[in-house]
Amino acid sequence: MFSSTPRISSRYRRRRVPYDGSEPPGTIVVNTYERYLYLVEGGGEALRYGVAVGEEGLTLKGRATVGRKAEWPSWMPTASMIRRKPHLAQYAGGVSGGPHNPLGAAALYLYRGGQDTLFRLHGTNEPWLIGQAVSNGCIRLTNEDIVDLYSRTPVGTPVLVI
Repeated sequence: MFSSTPRISSRYRRRRVPYDGSEPPGTIVVNTYERYLYLVEGGGEALRYGVAVGEEGLTLKGRATVGRKAEWPSWMPTASMIRRKPHLAQYAGGVSGGPHNPLGAAALYLYRGGQDTLFRLHGTNEPWLIGQAVSNGCIRLTNEDIVDLYSRTPVGTPVLVI
């Protein structure tokens, strides 16, 4: 479906790793400092994905829930994104889903208290940025990895961002 992503460091490629955290199986844990997302499995293991994170001060922290999912989602920059990065005003009317869209192949929408936080776990059309702090706050995965995570993640999945 996607071409391989040889431009990212091998340390950020998806792999099963030991996990000794206290979150129950099925939980997504995003460690913004390490630049990894963990999908906690049973038996002391997790699937670990490399991610790009939000620029300093723009990342959601704490607990959320996957409130909605979308394949090839559309995207529209928020007003605060346009204020920070005026060049995004050209997209104020939105960008339809597809390979050109900044949200990539899929998105998991993070909610708190039944309300959309406007933060997402999503794909990227810039896989070479995995491992960096570059986004407006969302967590980016390669398109291959978000498709894999999407297939494993039901609506209602708990998410912890640290």
